[in-house]
Parts: sequence; structure tokens; C-alpha cells
Amino acid sequence: MFSSFFIGLRVKHVDVVWGTSPPIFQGVTAWMLARLKGALFLFEVRDLWPAFAVAVGVLTSRPLIAASEWLERFLYRRSDQLIVNSPGFIDHIQKRGGRQIALIPNGAEASMFDPQADGADLRQQYGLQEKFVVLYAGAHGLSNDLEILLLAAKDLQDRPEIAIVLLGDGKDKPNLVAKAAELGVSNVHFLPALPKAEMREALAAADACIAILKPIEMYRTVYPNKVFDYMAAGRATLLAIDGVIREVIEQGQAGAFVPPGDPEAMARAIRQFADDRQMVRSMGLNGRRYLEANFDRPKVAADLDKLLKSIQP
Repeated sequence: MFSSFFIGLRVKHVDVVWGTSPPIFQGVTAWMLARLKGALFLFEVRDLWPAFAVAVGVLTSRPLIAASEWLERFLYRRSDQLIVNSPGFIDHIQKRGGRQIALIPNGAEASMFDPQADGADLRQQYGLQEKFVVLYAGAHGLSNDLEILLLAAKDLQDRPEIAIVLLGDGKDKPNLVAKAAELGVSNVHFLPALPKAEMREALAAADACIAILKPIEMYRTVYPNKVFDYMAAGRATLLAIDGVIREVIEQGQAGAFVPPGDPEAMARAIRQFADDRQMVRSMGLNGRRYLEANFDRPKVAADLDKLLKSIQP
């Protein structure tokens, strides 16, 4: 926070100062610099903070919560322009005094992915050649609710052709590995995290992909990045997240919604996908087309460029 402030002081001829949250304190730095330089203050909200921290139990101190909420309102009300990456954030910000809110979703770069690729090398490397592969790619934390997938896998052991692949890392991964051993689920495969450049091969190896979060009300507001990557790769999404991202999947006919926190429903959905692979393939291609039309990075970048030009003094 302090280093960025002093570095910012040395920058000349500034029209717009761009702050981002979280961490929300960086927004304070940006606001101060904008005031000192007579520039516009643009505030990008990537997550609703402190609301998310409170919802998941990370922030529990009442004085800190009150101070953070005051600071949040302060920054929203003093922004010349706000940017959000999800439409689910807009109502929250407006109720706290924010105006001039633009939606610029993160989206995905369609050109990075080939929907026709089959990921044969990765399948062979992990013994998945003849499997119907359902892939989760991302963080292994408590919020991701991945134990639901282990319980679903337990229910799917009568379908040896189905493999559930958990790709990534996180604080909860050792617990998940131990839980899988306790349940005796041989149809679950844990793969290490991969660099972004190698995700193309991993997603190509999947027949369908999973996005999942705990059934917490705040998660109804989010646009998880992984869903856009799945769509760009042309893979159908099993979505165990309600809210605004569900609207994307359903409008794009790009997958199926599964009630969050319900392992039996997840197992049923995976069975249905494995039983109708042509449907799953069609959903994946629908998602690719919907992403190209609405969330492809070049389009998103053009929208951002137009916005920045429109707010120049």
C-alpha cells in the first residue's frame, strides 16, 4: 500500500488512477493519488470485500467488520467510475452508494483452446484412455466443497468407466486425499496443479467439467473464471453454484445445474452425462459459441477500451 503510493507520486500527467479490491486498502491508495493529482478515480471490485470474508468466517471481529464496511462505502461513493467482473455485485454496490458501475467480466480467450482436441497424451499419462472423464480444475480449499465430489464418486463405483479428476492444489488437498482413501474411491484421480499454458491439454482430456462452491448466499453473486475456461474449451459444465453464473450456463445451454451441497444430485447428473455423450458434446459446443459471442477476451478488452475512453476528462 505505502510503496505503491510513493511510486504513484512520481508518475506524471495522470488522467485516471485505477484502484482494485481486494485488498480494499489498495483502493485507499488509489483514491488518495487521484485526489492529489486531480485525476479521476476508477475502482475495480473483483470480490465483494468484506462481505465474502465475513460469509466464510475469515473476518469475525465486529470492530474490524464495521471499519471495513465503512471503508467500502467510502470508496464506492467517491469513485468516478466502478468496474465489476460480475453482475451479481451491482446491487450490493448500489445499496452502499456506488454509482457509474460498468460490467467487465473476466471471460476467457477462446483462441487458447481447441474444442476438437482430445487430450490423448494426458489421458494416457494417467491411465484415463477409456474413461468418461469429469474434471474439476482449480483450488482445493474449504470453499470449493470438493468432498461433495468424493461422496458422489462413492455413489458411482458401479460405473467403472467414469473417472472424477481433481486437478489443482490448495490447503484442503491433503484432507481430500485422506478422505478419498477412507471412502475407498478408486474412481477419483488427484492431479497436480498445472501452469495456465498447460490447461488447454487438461481441459481437452475431459468429457465434462465441474464448477462447485459451498452453498453460501454470497457465492450466488460470482462469475468463477474456471467456468469461462470450460466454455472456451468446448466442454459441458456441471455447475454446483447457483446465482448469476447459473444464468450464463442455462442461457448458453452449456451444461447442467446441480444443487450445491448435494452429492446424490451430483452423482445423478454425472450418470446422465455419461449416458448421453452426444448431448454432453453438444452442450460443450454451445458453451464455446456462447463464450465467443459474449465473453471472449478480445471482446471484453474492446469493451474496456471503450469505457476508459469514455471517462477521460
